[in-house]
Amino acid sequence: MRTFSAKLSDVKHDWYIVDAQDISLGRLASQVAQILRVKHKPKFTPHMDMGDYVVIINAEKVRTTGRKEELKTYFRHTGFPGGERFISYRDMMKKHPERIVQAAVRGMVPHNRLGRQVMSKLKVYAGTDHPHEAQKPKTLEIK
Repeated sequence: MRTFSAKLSDVKHDWYIVDAQDISLGRLASQVAQILRVKHKPKFTPHMDMGDYVVIINAEKVRTTGRKEELKTYFRHTGFPGGERFISYRDMMKKHPERIVQAAVRGMVPHNRLGRQVMSKLKVYAGTDHPHEAQKPKTLEIK
């Protein structure tokens, strides 16, 4: 018995669409991260980006549990001394709701070159409109 290692010729990228309306942010992020990494297929190879594309719509309608809406903050740094910037969950939801979902998924993929490559296959939109109809994405139900 030999360990299977996929080749680039074996890779077939599928497209999925997820409606984030009334779905918990963490549950959505964990299941989308598994799809992006292709852990649901038997040909999973840990060191390769064999990922499927995921389009998330209605990011502005994702929900959180507990007091996260009041307490959660997002951090970024400008790169200059003293350049720390914090933004609350509520402000981020008003200005850029798609970044909330992206940040949640980014935390669940590898933090290296592979993770950055995988994240390029994630497309997040605040509303219901998206420009990926030509790819004929399959609907993915998040439980």
